Amino acid sequence: MNPLTIGLLLFPRITQLDMTGPYEALARIPGAKVHLLWKNLDVVHSDTGMPLLPTMTFDDCPPLDVICVPGGPGQVDLMDDQEVLAFVRRQGLQARYVTSVCTGALVLGAAGLLDGYKATTHWASVDNLAHFGAEAVKVRVCIDRNRITGGGITAGIDFGLYLASVLADRATAERIQLFLEYTPEPPFDAGSPDTAPSAVVSQLSEAIAPMLARRKEATLRAAQRLKGTTP
Repeated sequence: MNPLTIGLLLFPRITQLDMTGPYEALARIPGAKVHLLWKNLDVVHSDTGMPLLPTMTFDDCPPLDVICVPGGPGQVDLMDDQEVLAFVRRQGLQARYVTSVCTGALVLGAAGLLDGYKATTHWASVDNLAHFGAEAVKVRVCIDRNRITGGGITAGIDFGLYLASVLADRATAERIQLFLEYTPEPPFDAGSPDTAPSAVVSQLSEAIAPMLARRKEATLRAAQRLKGTTP
């Protein structure tokens, strides 16, 4: 039996937990082989400076059972990167499951892979999904046929465990969850704009406004390129 092949996109200024959260779950599926994919095998650095090492290039990547695109500030540049979009589109058109975590969903959208699907992403960027013909849903994990998208950052763990249950079975996913001791009890009720203190929401929104503006501009450019085309 061929191993289950899972590819996680790696790129400069990725938010590492978008990738490492699901990696922890998916790499523990019996028989699964997880690849960290980029244009070359040079070290890339996360948005907080963590060095990360790709394990396979786009050119060497086999057809994937699952493609997953994480997010992070570097995702903005990917929406204008035709080499990345072509790779994601090529893999997405034949993969069993086309998936993302956080703002990786916008890369799927820019590749033309979310038109007509429900999807989710980070709360601060969920409004961008409509530009790609997707129906935005504010949930931790959104499932629409073979499109599975996770919300912001920490939702990647929930996403990974759910996907493990799909690729293997629920008992396997529960064993992985138990091993990870995933029983979140956050110290503050500030993980959502619906529950965080208004001052915290305002301060964060102000701090990330320039990045969100760049993301919106890249989204609109990508959406314009897709007009009148079919992936």
